[in-house]
Amino acid sequence: MTPRPGAPLPEKRFGEARLAGSPPPPLARLRRIGRIALVVLLAGGAIAAWRWRALFDPAMLGGEIARSPVAPLVFLALHLPASLLFVPRTLLAIVAGLAFGMAWGTLWAALGSMLGAVAGFLIARYVNGGLIDAANWARLSGPLGRVERGGWRAVATIRLIPVIPHSLTNYALGLTRLRLGPYAIGSLLGQLPLTVAYTELGAAGGKIMVGADDWMVPTAIGAAALALSALIPLIARRRWRTRPLPGE
Repeated sequence: MTPRPGAPLPEKRFGEARLAGSPPPPLARLRRIGRIALVVLLAGGAIAAWRWRALFDPAMLGGEIARSPVAPLVFLALHLPASLLFVPRTLLAIVAGLAFGMAWGTLWAALGSMLGAVAGFLIARYVNGGLIDAANWARLSGPLGRVERGGWRAVATIRLIPVIPHSLTNYALGLTRLRLGPYAIGSLLGQLPLTVAYTELGAAGGKIMVGADDWMVPTAIGAAALALSALIPLIARRRWRTRPLPGE
């Protein structure tokens, strides 16, 4: 609206120079410090987990968790930091088999693996906060862009073919504009074969340790799931030669 001739010009509102909706400088500075502190904390935790990796004994962890009156909650709570700090999820699947057996172990391991994947995804999205646009990175824009367009099917495909470690995949996909729902569903389905394999092998190990005679059943299931998880990437690679990844 053009002011009338001779009318005083309106005063500039505070913060007019800033983008609409952007936080004031002190708040933005605090958020930046918080993000940096979170990255440093996670990096330090990952280094410590690698340094003392010998302490992650599946039999010991399974026994400690099984003795808890709220064992499933303890296991799920353990899955969150483990996933963030690059502890292999296969190790936790073995722990689930030892602590909960075949059926319940598979359930809790699958749920914990999905929760860990979601935690890494959300933390990467929070830390990034628009700071990094994966589309500007030549090496990342192609693969991540395809997953972003492909939705849950593309996420499941990436999970079935572990090109990069589980935790790193969580963080990388957090840089995309992929919605949380498709990401969680794709992660759950794509991680399931290896989760079943190592949970059943862990359950078989638990039966052997107590002298049970029925250890062959979980062993056979685990071996079959492990073979399937190795076969699926080969089939997917052949499909890629004739058909593009979902989203292309």
